[in-house]
Amino acid sequence: MNMYQPTERNEAGQIGRSQARVEDAALLRGLGRYADDMATPPGTLHAAIVRSPHAHARIISVNASPALAMKGVHAVLTGEDVKRWANPFPVGVRAPMEHWCLAVDKARYVGEPVCVVIADDRYLAEDALDAIQVEYEPLPPIIDPEAATQEEAPVLHEAVGSNVVNERNFRYGDPERAFEEAPHRVSIKVHYPRNSCTPIECYVVLGHYQAATGTYDVLSNFQGPYALHSVMARALNVAGNRLRLRTPPDSGGSFGIKQGVFPYVVLMGLASRKVGAPVKWVEDRLEHLQASSSATNRVCEIQAAVESDGRVTALHYDQIDDCGGYLRAPEPATFYRMHGNLSGAYAIRNLSVRNRVVLTNKVPSGLNRGFGGGQVYFALERLMHEVAVQLGLDPLQVIRRNLVPAGVFPYRAAAGALLDSGDYPATVDLAIREGGLDELLRRQKQARAEGRLYGIGYTAVVEPSISNMGYITTAMTPEERRKSGPKNGAVSTATVSVDPLGGVTVHISSTPQGQGHQTVVAQIVAEVLGVALGSINVNVELDTGKDAWSIASGNYSSRFAGAVAGSVYNAAVKIRERMAGIAAAMWDVPADQVRFAGGKVFVEDGPSQAFHRIAGSTHWSPGLLPENEEGGLRETAFWTPPQLTAPDDNDCINSSLCYGFIFDYCGVEIDRITGQVHIDRYVTCHDAGRILNPMLVDGQIRGGFTQALGVALMEEFAYGDDGSFLSGTFADYLVPTAPEAVEPVILHMETPSPFTPLGSKGVGEGNNMSTPVCIANAVADALGRSDIKLPMTPSRVRSMIGIDEPPPPEGVVSEAPRVAGGSALQAQDSVEIPAPPQQVFDALLDPETLQSIIPGCHALELESENHYRADVTVGVGMIRARFAARVGLTDLDPPHSLRLSGSGNSPMGSATGSAKVTFVELDNGHTRLEYAYDAAVSGKVAAVGGRMLQSASKVIIGQIFTRLAQRLTGKPVKTSPWQRLLALLGLGGAK
Repeated sequence: MNMYQPTERNEAGQIGRSQARVEDAALLRGLGRYADDMATPPGTLHAAIVRSPHAHARIISVNASPALAMKGVHAVLTGEDVKRWANPFPVGVRAPMEHWCLAVDKARYVGEPVCVVIADDRYLAEDALDAIQVEYEPLPPIIDPEAATQEEAPVLHEAVGSNVVNERNFRYGDPERAFEEAPHRVSIKVHYPRNSCTPIECYVVLGHYQAATGTYDVLSNFQGPYALHSVMARALNVAGNRLRLRTPPDSGGSFGIKQGVFPYVVLMGLASRKVGAPVKWVEDRLEHLQASSSATNRVCEIQAAVESDGRVTALHYDQIDDCGGYLRAPEPATFYRMHGNLSGAYAIRNLSVRNRVVLTNKVPSGLNRGFGGGQVYFALERLMHEVAVQLGLDPLQVIRRNLVPAGVFPYRAAAGALLDSGDYPATVDLAIREGGLDELLRRQKQARAEGRLYGIGYTAVVEPSISNMGYITTAMTPEERRKSGPKNGAVSTATVSVDPLGGVTVHISSTPQGQGHQTVVAQIVAEVLGVALGSINVNVELDTGKDAWSIASGNYSSRFAGAVAGSVYNAAVKIRERMAGIAAAMWDVPADQVRFAGGKVFVEDGPSQAFHRIAGSTHWSPGLLPENEEGGLRETAFWTPPQLTAPDDNDCINSSLCYGFIFDYCGVEIDRITGQVHIDRYVTCHDAGRILNPMLVDGQIRGGFTQALGVALMEEFAYGDDGSFLSGTFADYLVPTAPEAVEPVILHMETPSPFTPLGSKGVGEGNNMSTPVCIANAVADALGRSDIKLPMTPSRVRSMIGIDEPPPPEGVVSEAPRVAGGSALQAQDSVEIPAPPQQVFDALLDPETLQSIIPGCHALELESENHYRADVTVGVGMIRARFAARVGLTDLDPPHSLRLSGSGNSPMGSATGSAKVTFVELDNGHTRLEYAYDAAVSGKVAAVGGRMLQSASKVIIGQIFTRLAQRLTGKPVKTSPWQRLLALLGLGGAK
């Protein structure tokens, strides 16, 4: 069935026009209304969350009494409350794991919520976190997904009995025969890392439990999909109509990650229930990076059966997806969103797949721009490049020989995807011709002749959009699916109404985060109804208590242009048809002769009336309307495409409705000294069907491309061996900023989709799928290496070049750390003290002196000879932690040396360290005190990142000995400008 019918363009000519965004006037003036801007009900309290500093630990006890004794603290929500009022979240696979909104038995990742403090304001709530006493029993963590599959690995969920919570094997065609007959086999193993989205606005939730009705009314910047509304309602143990979820008018970005706010929706609803008042929580950046969500990291071994000319006849995938501490809905979506088109843009008919979902002690994964696509294409397109290398062929020719040919669309892929439209070879030709590939090849030849490292990479991908709500059930066996009932389709809704004065209002069941949906919706309605663009009001706030929506509603999987905009068009056409019928009856003409343009309803060379007069008649004089016209102009369109069927018994699934095509190529030069990858030119050519607004489409492509630069070159969630999260600030989790942005050459081809009302497909995610592997292929070409790993940071590229790192700067020890932990810190330094060694040595053994020189020490209590219990507050950047510490002086060799050791625990994490201190007598009778230390921190403290921690630890340790000198002499000791700057910035010491 061909859903798309080319529309007759009227004078407005809005669809397909580059129209500046109507939303921007408010946003640029600071008049946007984001979640934190929305009014709060009287009596609203504020929440802060106690999070686990351990990656894997049993929770022995939670003592909230000290916090509850603080003035202004109203309550502490604990795991016991959660178990009394709520349920675990439903899990998408048949595994007996329990995921609650709070850790009720064990913490399974650093940052997992353990309890919630509710106070008069956020400041009090944050202060009260330090007073919560949680006793943990640390357990061995598991971080590596491959190691997590082994029988001897620590098990996260004892009821499951394994960290492999789902395994499925698939077979399409006859892959065994294809591999047996192929003259060549090419394989490659790739690791796709964890990365995230980092929107400007983090999570915000305002929960209000209304005891009279048992309803949870929650405002949140949740993006959908609203399939999770049912998940949240079941977790709250209420019927769906007892969870009213509302979204604000504006959102400061998401790119998928705000789907992950849903556990906090449940959490703040329960917090409100406990205190009997509304409760608001605003996430900070560290919480967001550490504990919100991330892309799923994947290990994939992929193998191809290949003919001598480079034609691939079969593929075998062996994939492990690391979903973190819990399988959180909608996971394992990262596997199965792409399942139907695992063969990508290629006509490969034989396919075998092994999928394993593994849990590790990391934050649970979820939606991330292009989710699933980057993981699939990094493996597939690296493989296609390797096929060319191993067979001595041109990578471009290998791509061409394997593309789905022109003239066969709709094309059914081996695993079930119905590729709706396109001309892939023609798109490649367009990109090569208009993008200047010949010039790049000449640059490459010249660069290599001059001894420079220059490579060219290619990639061809299909970009899925409008997800089939049944794709996730491919994780189940056919027998399990039959028991649970079929799931399929993708309902989209939109409402168009016209008021008595002719004003047009549109409501969509989508929640945009800056894409310009209001603009495109207004363009569509303006063209269909022939009214001015500025006269249309588009409402994007969603209220599940009163608005039309379905489980597929929300803003994800690039479904706006094809599904939401198509529903808007259908609703507007219904309004137009009704108004045409009214005018036709009024003028006694056939309805198909009635036209809409210029704010008028008219017949060519015939009668005419203003749009508002015809529309107003449905309100002011309904009694005069023609028969079968009910009056009042309001139409809601529900639309779901019939092509999105449930997976069949052979596990074939059309996992998305539309499939755009992207062909990218780029030239990169690598600096032989620094290892920096410089993008000389990047060409990206898209076929996204009919383009509704070229300006916005190019903006989406630029945004996706820039985000993909981060994935390719700099962004990675790093974890220590103990599961500590090491990327909690933008000092260590690097994202592209304006200087790193590159302007790509953007090209377009349009082959309308036959399956959507307007012929449009999605375009917002594609470069996050294609760009990382395109750059990786270019780097592989430049270096002649196959072991390319993301992100391609300068240090990693230098290692691939074979350049030895320079010796460490003075004061930095390079040997392996002696202290195990999440973030290992080492350094050495010295200070001159105007006193003899024996006096300095004795001073360190004096408890009063020791307390005075330890930064942030509130109290020091002797436990045994030279061993103390201490109460110490230490600040690192934004993190201030109060540690219950142990301090000891050992290995005493007076007056030559000793060892100063310390360890401590706090709600923010743990720390341990040891410093070897040597006393060298100088000619002037002074002492040069030399110290070399190893330290390690974990939990929230470690999350500030290695760069800041290394600097802070040097300042903190240095303060001990400079204070010692001051105490002995009564005079300040000069420190370096660098140390003074760090201290000024708060990188160390008491707060």
